[in-house]
Formats: sequence, structure tokens, C-alpha cells
Amino acid sequence: MKLRLFLSSVAVFLSFAAQTQDVNPYTFSSVQLVESTKAKDQCNTGTCWSYSTTSFLESEIIRLGKGSHDISEMYNVRMTYPKKAERYVRYQGKAQFGPGSLNHDVINVAREYGMVPEVVYSGLKNGMLEHDHTEMDAMLEGMLKALTEKRTAGAGNSYLTAVEGVLEAYLGEAPEQFTYNGKSYTPISFRDAMGIKPDDYVSLTSFSHHPYYQSFVLEVPDNFSGGSYWNITIDELEKTVVDALAKGFSVAWDADVSERGFSFRNGVAILPQAEVAREDYFKKVVAEIAVTQENRQEGFDNYQTTDDHLMHIVGTAKDQNGGLYFVIKNSWGEGNPHQGYQYISSAYFRMKTVGILLHKDAVPSTIKSKLKL
Repeated sequence: MKLRLFLSSVAVFLSFAAQTQDVNPYTFSSVQLVESTKAKDQCNTGTCWSYSTTSFLESEIIRLGKGSHDISEMYNVRMTYPKKAERYVRYQGKAQFGPGSLNHDVINVAREYGMVPEVVYSGLKNGMLEHDHTEMDAMLEGMLKALTEKRTAGAGNSYLTAVEGVLEAYLGEAPEQFTYNGKSYTPISFRDAMGIKPDDYVSLTSFSHHPYYQSFVLEVPDNFSGGSYWNITIDELEKTVVDALAKGFSVAWDADVSERGFSFRNGVAILPQAEVAREDYFKKVVAEIAVTQENRQEGFDNYQTTDDHLMHIVGTAKDQNGGLYFVIKNSWGEGNPHQGYQYISSAYFRMKTVGILLHKDAVPSTIKSKLKL
């Protein structure tokens, strides 16, 4: 999909507010918006982690004064799958293998391999116009499962050659050198030309089963690479995102979207109180749950909050009653009233956030001091 920059974010989001009135009773006014790129569609793939974080990096490139660039999502996928395959085999088939990953895995790819433009590596082959990884994922999973069940002494790592072969057959060979806008690059030199420094990005979360202001490996199935998150309170996590956006930084977001109150079709996510009838969702403004550290933790512990979907937070807005909402960019195409963007209530964010990733300079100084960043 060819990228187009939103040349006037404010005008676009004001038009969003007008359209919202035709769909549900919520009307919004923008408070803060970070420049972002057009929403894309991950189609039939489990690659939201790459779409969300690549979108985040596209906004970072704009913020760093390097212009608007359409960065390849599938390059991250191509370079990550072999690492997942190796982990699965080393864990004797007892680890999860699948298309899911997390925000930091894109940063890991940028650190180790670099990044490339979409026009250089789209991941589309054989005349395909949309991504569909159904067959590729089944092929890889079946091959690795059979391998771990029949593993023999002295087999070595030749299976990785087979994994590379499948990935090249479906996604194409990853480029080692390319020309873009008249200049020659490697993926590493292109990353550097875009101003991206992978070590500048940090992951934060908020759960009470680990000490605050320390880092820990977040226990979600897609954290195959064992990524660590700094732990802060939920009030501090929300403040971090609000302050980051106010300073012109966007945020990559990992969240649970399984709630009935999360509606891409309506372009809104809310967390109504238990007594609110489901038929009233999106028909009138409803009271939402008061989210505390305690009920947030309970939701995580009992699997009501799970690692479902990763998106990109690009702004804040207020509803007609002054309630705070976060503006997020999804990767499910443009088929909603807001051209693929959504308004996420503060209550929904506080209860359903699994983790965030952002530039370390976006973290408020008081919190940076506590984390010793």
C-alpha cells in the first residue's frame, strides 16, 4: 500500500469528529496530535506488532526531521521468524511458535539488521496484492513441529536453511544493498540515515506482581525474545503517554482488544460499568469503570486482559463531556469513520494496556529519575 502523509492532521481529525456524530453519540475535539502516516492493513497476517512499531518509527523519522518515508513492515517479519524458529527448536517444541511478537522485536531487528523502505521490500510475491500468511505460517509450524518430534543426534541446525527457504519463497529474499531516492544504502546505513538509534527506545508497563521502578520480563506468550519492561504505576504510565504526546512524541501500544467496548467499526473503545446494558454501547454516552492498580492487576491475573493487538498512539482528544481519549492508529485498513484511527477512553487505556514503547526522552523527568534512565 502506498503511503501518503496526512498533510493536515488537525483538519483530518476535526473531520473525524463530524463523522463520528453519524455513527455514535461521541464527539471529539483534538488536544494534541503527532504527525503520522496513513493507516495500513495487515490483512490476513498476525503482524500487528510490526505494523504498529513501524508506524511508530515512521512518526519518529518525521519528528527527527528526516521527512516522510514508507518503511517496510515485512522486513521485520522476515528477519524475526528465524529467531522464533530457533527458540522453538531449542525449547524442544515446548515454546510458542506463531506470527505474534511485540514492539521491542522491531527495535531488535533495527538494531541487528537495520531497516528498509517499503518500495525495496514489500513481502508480496507471485502477483499477490494483499498479505496472507495463512499458508506460510502453517508450513513453518508444521515443519518445526515435525522436526522437534523426530530430532536425532547430530542433526545440527540445517533446519534453519529450510526455514530461510520457506520465508524466501513466500516473502522474498531480504535485501543486503539497495538504491532509494537516488542513493545507495545497506539496511544498517538506511536506519542511520533515518536517525533511528535503537538503544534510545524503552518499554514500560504497570503490574503489581513485580516491584515498581525495576525491569522484568513481561509474562505474555508473544514475548519470545524475553524483552524487559520497566514497571511503573498505572497513573505514571498514563501520565507518561500524555506528556510524551504533548512533547511531540508518539507511543507504540500493546493492548487487549477483546472487550465488547472496543469497536473498530465505530472508531471508539470504551469500558462501560457492569450495569450498562450492551445494547446501549455506542448509542449513548455511558458511565465507565473506575480503573485502579488493583482491578487492573486482577484483570491481568485472570486472563481478562491479554496480549491481543498492538497499535500506535498518535494523540489525545476530549469528548463532549471533557473525558480524556487517546487517538490511536490501527492496522486494519481504513474501513471505519476515522480512516483507520480510533478514540480510546482513558478507562480503556488504564485497564487494557499491556505495555508501551517510546523514546526515552519522552519519559517525564520524575519517572526517568526513578528508573535511573
